[in-house]
Amino acid sequence: MSDAPHVPARRQPWPESASRPVATPLQPSVVYAAADPDALDAQYEGRTRGYAYAREGHPNAEVLGRMIDGLEGADGGVVTGSGMAAVGIAMLAALRAGDHVLGGNQLYGRSLRMLTEDLPRFGIAASFADPTDAAAVAAALRPETRLILIETVSNPTLRVADLEGIARVARARGVLLAVDNTFTTPRTLRPFEHGADIVIHSVTKLLAGHADATLGYVAARDPALAGALRVAAATWGMTPSPFDCWLAERGLLSFELRHDRAQATAARLADHLAGLPGVRRVLYPGRADHPDHDRARTLLDGRFGNMLSFDLAGGRAAANAFARACPAIAFAPTLGDIATTLSHPASSSHRALSPDARAALGITEGMFRVSVGVEPAETLIEEMARGVAAAA
Repeated sequence: MSDAPHVPARRQPWPESASRPVATPLQPSVVYAAADPDALDAQYEGRTRGYAYAREGHPNAEVLGRMIDGLEGADGGVVTGSGMAAVGIAMLAALRAGDHVLGGNQLYGRSLRMLTEDLPRFGIAASFADPTDAAAVAAALRPETRLILIETVSNPTLRVADLEGIARVARARGVLLAVDNTFTTPRTLRPFEHGADIVIHSVTKLLAGHADATLGYVAARDPALAGALRVAAATWGMTPSPFDCWLAERGLLSFELRHDRAQATAARLADHLAGLPGVRRVLYPGRADHPDHDRARTLLDGRFGNMLSFDLAGGRAAANAFARACPAIAFAPTLGDIATTLSHPASSSHRALSPDARAALGITEGMFRVSVGVEPAETLIEEMARGVAAAA
């Protein structure tokens, strides 16, 4: 046995290198050491760049944020721990007690819950209007309305908002317009170019694209509001995981390829499903029978996305039979994965709504939402034809 004294392990400086890594390094450190108090002051006062505590920002989040900024034409967007965290800090940064929020009446289920159950506890009222009708939105505004929240394309009925009309209404009334661009993605539409003040993403979905990272993103046109978003994210602990940011950056590098492949397949699949017995309707903005097809063609510039919904005639029994007959397609309440997934809104995203409320939105027990992935179109067509036959 050696008689040498025990020397405890000590942290070592990062090795210097004349070359640089091709892949972005993963930096999971929670804290960062400064040289002295003056150096820390310089960081916090903006005279030098650096990190202090990961809840306030870290390198992997900054790299990912800059990438999404580039796609959205934004500056200083904030990466958050989830898409709902992005919605939450938009509300926290922009609203105060006594304000009113006007939401689109077909928002994602958790966004609906936030507006109807959570914001009222803070003295913030909410109501809803049809986002496909700018006149209806204008009529629903109140003197105390501070913000309008819409989705460019709604979940799961794929209605296309009158974004430009609503932006004109918001601008005329001095109201902020927040747009959840998750379904559409900046590959199809950049809301800031159409009058939005705030843009929100669930990065978890098509941007990251591999169902292994939970993240959100929110950016504001106004620098003061952008700063308030960043402060709210740090104060409320909406911190993204460095590892998830690293995974999402990897996924984002193939985003445009995945998007375009899935979009082309979605158009073929929608047309095929529409011709099958037992399918009551197919909702896809690229089809001429979609209620907002003309607006989609103009607003989305011919990019109709990878999302579609369809309605089986047999209700819940048909839905169960369909899901069981399509084992190669994951039945999972998510979207944007590289592989196709099926979601049943009545039992997942919109289960908190009453049957009457779901019916008012056009959500039936036989409705499925499909997030089309990059598999060969023929594979999906064959699998879904087998499912529809089983449902019938």
